[in-house]
Amino acid sequence: MSESSAPATPADETGPAGKIIAGYAFTGLALDLGALLWDGACLPDHQIRIPLSMLNRHGLVAGATGTGKTKTLQLIAEQLSAAGVPVFLADVKGDVSGISVPGAAHPKTAERAREVAQTWEPTGYPSEFYALGGIGPGIPVRSTVTSFGPVLMSKVLQLNQTQEQSLGLIFHYADTKGLELIDLKDLRAVVAFLVSDEGKTELKGIGGLSTVTAGVILRALTTFEQQGAAEFFGEPEFDTAEFLRTAADGRGTVSVLELAAVQDKPQLFSTFLMWLLADLYHDLPEVGDVERPKLVFFFDEAHLLFNGASKAFLASLTQTVRLIRSKGVGVFFVTQTPKDVPADVLAQLGNRVQHALRAFTPDDAKALKATVRTFPHSDYDLEELLTALGTGEAVVTVLSENGAPTPVAATRLRAPQSLMGPVEAAALDRAVTSSPLYARYAEPVDRESAYEKITAEQAAAEARAEAAAAASEAEKRAEAQAEEAEREAAKEAPSAARGAPKPDPSLAEQVVGSGLFRSLARSIGTQVGREISRSIFGTARRRR
Repeated sequence: MSESSAPATPADETGPAGKIIAGYAFTGLALDLGALLWDGACLPDHQIRIPLSMLNRHGLVAGATGTGKTKTLQLIAEQLSAAGVPVFLADVKGDVSGISVPGAAHPKTAERAREVAQTWEPTGYPSEFYALGGIGPGIPVRSTVTSFGPVLMSKVLQLNQTQEQSLGLIFHYADTKGLELIDLKDLRAVVAFLVSDEGKTELKGIGGLSTVTAGVILRALTTFEQQGAAEFFGEPEFDTAEFLRTAADGRGTVSVLELAAVQDKPQLFSTFLMWLLADLYHDLPEVGDVERPKLVFFFDEAHLLFNGASKAFLASLTQTVRLIRSKGVGVFFVTQTPKDVPADVLAQLGNRVQHALRAFTPDDAKALKATVRTFPHSDYDLEELLTALGTGEAVVTVLSENGAPTPVAATRLRAPQSLMGPVEAAALDRAVTSSPLYARYAEPVDRESAYEKITAEQAAAEARAEAAAAASEAEKRAEAQAEEAEREAAKEAPSAARGAPKPDPSLAEQVVGSGLFRSLARSIGTQVGREISRSIFGTARRRR
């Protein structure tokens, strides 16, 4: 990085080369990219630079495989760190961890330094290493579902407007009922509860949740989980302010997100990006144009970010990239060709470093022509130049200190001063475990949240139902036993009566049963019988 007056210009300072050099004559702090290439020669006295104050205007580093893109982002990240600016590197291939240790001297490095007038000194930069949810080496980065929010979750799950509104009701219900949504099983539990017999009436007063919509959300969650998202959601939740730290010596901390273990899960990476940028945008204050950015992002292998991305994701990303500039945050995408980046996003990228492109196929030739059209007018034959650039050379145009594009400049780039390659696995593990952040974020915490509360309530309800059913069954058994006892008692009563001994006759019974009494009764009975017969059949009593 340098701060000086304009460098010396070529003898023909009124010619094309002179105009290019004049366009890079910045007066403030600037990063040194390399030396001008003109008419087949490298001009070490004429440096191509980028103003530090313009790094929040975003940028693109593009080029074919093996042309030096990763080394370019490493070069820029080193100088940003040296200037006290924190840097975030999304390391998809796992080959930029070497920024944490000094580089190794090499004849090619020394030769490049001489060509571009660079004072090369092996230097390592303060670094932290992270991993999504602990997938791969690094300090785990997690978010809670509540923090992620219904709008962002809807975009990730690719829900339509109606489904997004229903998801908003689900989040609202969980919030009002004190059901914390920490991980995906919490969200799944709340959705399932709200369409169950016990919970379906909970949302009727504010719109309700249809079984069909709930099914769509649950299926989308299942797909999302299959891409590894379950590891990302949980506690302890990562504080994105950790990315804004500086080291004790004042240099900016380089935060390296190791993504090699999840490069086949673009949905997970896209999710992280959306949450991270949205969280920073929400928390950071408006600062407008600043002397130096608060943070600069580099997303290597950006085509993995955009492949298969939904329209909602792209719209959200475009808006975030456009607005986060005013928060002092710069975003650089690193990919193979500009066509890998959607046009609406590409339009926000004011700083361009374009490495060589190949034109081996008709599609390559078409991509080359499209790339040339994205540059300002130039005195170079860009279509020819872009296929002739060597490794570590690029076509550059950036925003000047007043925000205008600089002239297109073919540039031989400087060499990074840190290790150009990954550190050993053991060294990486030591760096991770020795970090003070490791103890804070390493171990996942699964405290009581919506899933546990709903599960406990359902278990209690089932226990109550089982107890009620058991009591009802016991009551039925008691009634049946009582009825059976009554039936048995009724059967036994006649038999008992027949088998019982007869009691002794009373005095009256003895008199009535005597022979004298029976003889008298027959005499009287004849007379009385006739009286009774008359009275019964209705004949009148004869008078005497």
